[in-house]
Amino acid sequence: MIRYLRFTFVITCCLILLRVQAQKEILLEAESFKTTGGWVIDQQFFDVMGSSYLLAHGLGHSVADAASSFQVQESGTYQVWVRTKDWAPFPKGPGKFILEIGDHYQYEFGSTGKKGWQWYKGGEINLSSGQKINIRLHDMTGFDGRCDAIFLTTDLGFTPPEEGQSLSHWRRELLGLPETPMDAGLYDLVVIGGGMAGTCTALSAARQGLKVALVQNRPVLGGNNSSEIRVHLMGRTDKNDFPVLGRIVHELDNGDPGNANSDGDRYGDDRKEEIVRMQPNLDLFLSMHAYDVEMKDHQITAVIARHIQTNEELRFPGRLFADCTGDGTIGYLAGADYRMGRESKEETGEDLAPEKSDSFTLGTSNLWHASVMDTISSFPETPWALTFTDEYYIDAGKADWQWETGFGNFNTITEAEEIRDHNFRAIYGNWSFLKNEKKDKYQYHQLDWVAHIGGKRESRRLMGDYVLNQYDCQGENPQDDGFVTATWTIDLHFPDPENKKYFEGEEFFAATKHIRVAPYNIPYRCLYSRNIDNLFMAGRNISTTHVAFGSTRVMKTCGMMGELVGYAAGLCKKYDVLPRQVYEKHLAELTDILKGVRMIRP
Repeated sequence: MIRYLRFTFVITCCLILLRVQAQKEILLEAESFKTTGGWVIDQQFFDVMGSSYLLAHGLGHSVADAASSFQVQESGTYQVWVRTKDWAPFPKGPGKFILEIGDHYQYEFGSTGKKGWQWYKGGEINLSSGQKINIRLHDMTGFDGRCDAIFLTTDLGFTPPEEGQSLSHWRRELLGLPETPMDAGLYDLVVIGGGMAGTCTALSAARQGLKVALVQNRPVLGGNNSSEIRVHLMGRTDKNDFPVLGRIVHELDNGDPGNANSDGDRYGDDRKEEIVRMQPNLDLFLSMHAYDVEMKDHQITAVIARHIQTNEELRFPGRLFADCTGDGTIGYLAGADYRMGRESKEETGEDLAPEKSDSFTLGTSNLWHASVMDTISSFPETPWALTFTDEYYIDAGKADWQWETGFGNFNTITEAEEIRDHNFRAIYGNWSFLKNEKKDKYQYHQLDWVAHIGGKRESRRLMGDYVLNQYDCQGENPQDDGFVTATWTIDLHFPDPENKKYFEGEEFFAATKHIRVAPYNIPYRCLYSRNIDNLFMAGRNISTTHVAFGSTRVMKTCGMMGELVGYAAGLCKKYDVLPRQVYEKHLAELTDILKGVRMIRP
């Protein structure tokens, strides 16, 4: 598969180059630069932006240049446009970078005082036919400057489209993307999302003899338990009433390095990938972001994904699909019933629910770490970041789970970039205060890691035939299909009162009250959609109330959900049925399989 993607990367680049040569318009996607240098590829806001982009994530130190080149087909005067964002316009942000084209063009972008992603004019440049032109992005600050695309046109009166379908269609046309993506192959089960839930789903299903595709939109597996986010695995696998579940979770578990460990290798990215690649019947597609679905009646027939760097697209047809995206992205695109936010007491009957329903969700964390060095170091002043004083600051050399933004102040899907950037402003502002005002304690500390990928907790929850609630978690309503044993508390975060006092409406620090539970079992009916007939789900987007979600969301529990989905998918194939019919017709056999007294025999 790696050889295939490398080959298609070359083909895609050639197609883009041919397209560029055939017209007086040149579109260069920044994430597709030949060399990204110290810039990182950020795809996590693709569903809002329609694209990945490059991010200069240098923790206050300028990163190495991103570089590429293009061939000029038509001579002329070209207007230069750059799609970028001043991510902290308070009043002007720190994301300055220089675009260099050829030997004589330089223009500064990224710090304008304007909000939102926009196309910015960058003056004009004269280009001659036949020239091979080098192009570079030169970061000026190391504080998360970003570039989506560069566009050059001889139509000096033309303005590129800004957003929505018009931008998407225009971008596709200039990139020369085919109307129908290439098929990746026909699969029994297509799993979208390579966190613990998705990885366990894919492995479990493949071991039942299904042909499985695992589609993950980052270059590593593990999700929140990857080196990119660095959250340790929680929940227990040793309290199971069904001993078959938890084995794959244990296989993937690389030990407990805690949260925000300085050594990213301790989270076991390579271990997870090696286990997946060794598994027969399982094809892994890293760095592929699924963004569209094809439907027939009430079933998904295929998922469309785009490579986050090359922009190559693949189509994944299948009989069954598993949404392990966390955000419920595939279910949402397919029209699955879902909930987001908190239900009211009247709706659910839960005494932990609020009186009125609202849009409150648990937030997103960007963890960080600083190391004690042998020499004194400095850190810049950050006037664009949150302001800290002796009256309130966070006295710590690393983050833990409490560093969290969301809480209903931001939508965790449509405003995910704003959440991440607010976390940046909190981290950098607090660290600048510590380094410049608390030198006696922190002069030898150096900020050496900040997660640029957000660790999400809550967004959409896809509705199944059963909706788990508070009283299920407290053991009051055992179900005949209760299989995944959960042990975590009902853990619902809220803004820390002291943080709220100083940053009301912009809180970034959380508190919680743990409601203890005895081990209880999550029903299988929470793991498939009630209105999309061939859609499973596993992970934090399963069918629960907001209150119950506080207990089910931890990663070892989510991994066991994935293992259960894999076994159920095996029965779907064996009997040529859909997920609901496993419950209606084959529950006894599924129970025996999970007890370890029977195996699936196709």
